[in-house]
Amino acid sequence: MRAASGPGCRDNDAMTLRIATRADTAELWRVRYAVTENTLTPGRISEAELHAYLEDYGRGWVVELAPHPALRIAGFAIGDARNGHIWAMFVDPALHGQGYGRQLHDVMVDWLFAQGHTRLDLATEPNSRAEAFYRRAGWQPTGEGLDRWGDQPFELHLNDWQRHA
Repeated sequence: MRAASGPGCRDNDAMTLRIATRADTAELWRVRYAVTENTLTPGRISEAELHAYLEDYGRGWVVELAPHPALRIAGFAIGDARNGHIWAMFVDPALHGQGYGRQLHDVMVDWLFAQGHTRLDLATEPNSRAEAFYRRAGWQPTGEGLDRWGDQPFELHLNDWQRHA
């Protein structure tokens, strides 16, 4: 998907929403470690694990602002096709509020439901911008309390899914 204008784009900007590949690894890590909520300790997730989620377990997407060799992404999302779990979704904090997160979210959710899942799940830091984002997108707390990482589990059912216009 290529857009010259629209949500999050100025008239002279261009962006591409595309499937992520291992060639995006450095930019995925740059965005992941730039976030100020739902932070990740370096080394907790290996590059091999990241690549497994991109290539074996599911699919990832990026919003590309500049192509290779000067690759720059606004954000990324990765969904697990095995179980309908949202494994990762992050936007560069400097680019929050421009619609990139919603674009990534919607393409990932559509794809996961197209894999035959009727329920998707994720977990996020309580009282975070991410929690507010997911609630606006129709996600509901599971009622199970916080997980072992201190995150709030959420779910989204196919019957409740309304793609953002």
